[in-house]
Amino acid sequence: MRILSVKPSFLLPFLLALAAGGMAAWLPIPVVAGVMGVTAVFLLAIIEPLIGLGIALLLAPLAAVEGNLLAGLPLGSGQLLLLLTLAVCLGRSLSRRRLFIPVLPINAPLFIFLWITAVSLTFAGSFPLAFKEWAKWVEIGLIIWMISTEEEGRGQHHLFILAMLMAAGVTQAILGIWQFGFQPDGPEHFLVLGRFYRAYGTFQQPNPFGGYMNMSALLAMGASIGLIGTVWQERRGMDWRSKKLLWLLALLVVTAVTTAGLLVSWSRGAWLGFVGGTAVLTLFLPRKRWHGILLMGVMAGVLLAAITVGQQLHIAAADSIITRVSSFTQDLTFGDMRGVEVTDSNYAVVERLAHWQAALGMARDHLWRGVGFGNYEAVYAEYALINWPAALGHAHNYYLTLLAEIGVIGLTAYLGFWTAVFIQTIRAVNQSDGLWRGVALGLLAVWTAVAIHHLVDKLYVNNIYIHLGVMLGLLQWVVKGKREIGYGLR
Repeated sequence: MRILSVKPSFLLPFLLALAAGGMAAWLPIPVVAGVMGVTAVFLLAIIEPLIGLGIALLLAPLAAVEGNLLAGLPLGSGQLLLLLTLAVCLGRSLSRRRLFIPVLPINAPLFIFLWITAVSLTFAGSFPLAFKEWAKWVEIGLIIWMISTEEEGRGQHHLFILAMLMAAGVTQAILGIWQFGFQPDGPEHFLVLGRFYRAYGTFQQPNPFGGYMNMSALLAMGASIGLIGTVWQERRGMDWRSKKLLWLLALLVVTAVTTAGLLVSWSRGAWLGFVGGTAVLTLFLPRKRWHGILLMGVMAGVLLAAITVGQQLHIAAADSIITRVSSFTQDLTFGDMRGVEVTDSNYAVVERLAHWQAALGMARDHLWRGVGFGNYEAVYAEYALINWPAALGHAHNYYLTLLAEIGVIGLTAYLGFWTAVFIQTIRAVNQSDGLWRGVALGLLAVWTAVAIHHLVDKLYVNNIYIHLGVMLGLLQWVVKGKREIGYGLR
């Protein structure tokens, strides 16, 4: 005899409320709220892994802050939730006795890169550093697998992932804008324009924060452009409450806020990446390449005109930005950095060049196989210049870092992987339309910005690679399911 019938959808909230009531009698309210929040996230990740992945995107940038507050913590909240989500997906596949590995154009180059870097673990001086760096790429591969194996026709789930990518970027951008304009005090070396502090979000450093802003701003910009065409074509019969119109407005807001976050990061590498990404987006926006070249010329003319007007009118912000960008090229002098006089104005540039020189020294002695993946810092003392004894973790040029760590063979594999990604993205741009063509355009711009920024920095830090992995996974779905996009958002 059935005594009580409770739907499963009502059972979970009931049990959570019951547990919260029991804990509230013995523990402080903030502790109860924290425990219940963690429990809820844990259960959501088990019920729907993509929700866990979306929340992991929000938590991932907190890694640097969590590391400072909880010294010695091996994994942050974003990492733990990501691993849980991946484990749930893997467990579901195994329980169904169906472990599906999709055939993707980037499978082979990614596997080659993973294999080469795995071999370097055997001779790396510091195995923990090497394994940590290698594990990042394993996670990227698993994220791509997780998203690309989602059932076709579930486009709303991929809209959810796109929304969470945007939400993560906006959250960091708002924090960065506050740090720049309203923070009463901050690190002295972040001070610019006499009274503002460079934005750094939860990254603790402005440069990776700026790179992170690039990813959100350019993706939102591309998605906005893709959706504008659809909204314009359907404008006559469109209700102002249309989901397409609401999505477009949200994407435009994200573009504006994250671009502002990029600007206040005061990161020259991120700025140059944004310019390069925008140029590539402009080039591939029209269906015909010669139209794109013409449009790029117009955009370049507008930019030069704006710079000229800013200089002539002596607009403070414009002058500061121009000075900031031009100072790098003025102080950039190649050669032996051991004899260069260091001043306040050229310190940042000379520091980078000194670490480039150290990386080239490693590459000279270990040309083909390198010193071991992630081991630049471990062997830096052997190649450090006398005025620059402190290792910064990388050479402030990711290509030189890879050349030093995994040699010519590994660097070639890395470039081969990203070449395959660029080719796949260009094909997605050519074969898609509407919102998802815009997403492909935005992703192409993101890859370009990352490639340029890596000339002066390394962006696989503070869990940014999780963000990149989700974007790479989203690309696979755009290619696979470009016609089944959910919610009617073409």
